[in-house]
Amino acid sequence: MKPEHSLDTPWTTLESKPVYSNPWISVREDQVINPSGGRGIYGVVSMKNKAIGIIPIDQEGNTWLVGQYRYPLNEYSWEIPMGGGPVELSPLESAQRELKEETGFTAARWTKIARIHTSNSVTDEEGFVFLAEELTAGETEFEETEDLKIWKLPFADAVKMALNDEITDAISVAGLLKADRILASREQIISNI
Repeated sequence: MKPEHSLDTPWTTLESKPVYSNPWISVREDQVINPSGGRGIYGVVSMKNKAIGIIPIDQEGNTWLVGQYRYPLNEYSWEIPMGGGPVELSPLESAQRELKEETGFTAARWTKIARIHTSNSVTDEEGFVFLAEELTAGETEFEETEDLKIWKLPFADAVKMALNDEITDAISVAGLLKADRILASREQIISNI
């Protein structure tokens, strides 16, 4: 049984001050009273877009990863296709756009498989992951800041990469593992028919 929790916040915000803003994020510093009654500060990074991840799956059980250098980590990263979705658009509309931009694919079948908070101790970022199936190939439409490599591989190999820490992006790991469970459940249902 799930433990009960209160919807009332145990934190008191005394003052909130914007510290920084750009087109993608804003940072604020709050003066707070924490749940133990002590005073302190709390820094919050607010995202101006939703995080959108897509796991394209073809009829043969292949998927596509996107590789790129991630500036904050100073590392190259393999990830599921993903990007930022404007708040005013539905997550599905953003997922359809991102899949087309990064892989060239469109999909006839979409399934939302996850809602994720990426690092909820410091940011309000909300992410969504979709399975994209019944794919039709097309041309990529990379953004000017993107230098991407696209890699087609068996979906099972991408899951192994997530399990072996070869994929470390949180949305990619969570999405791949959840998609693996969902696809396995589908196969189980079909085999029982």
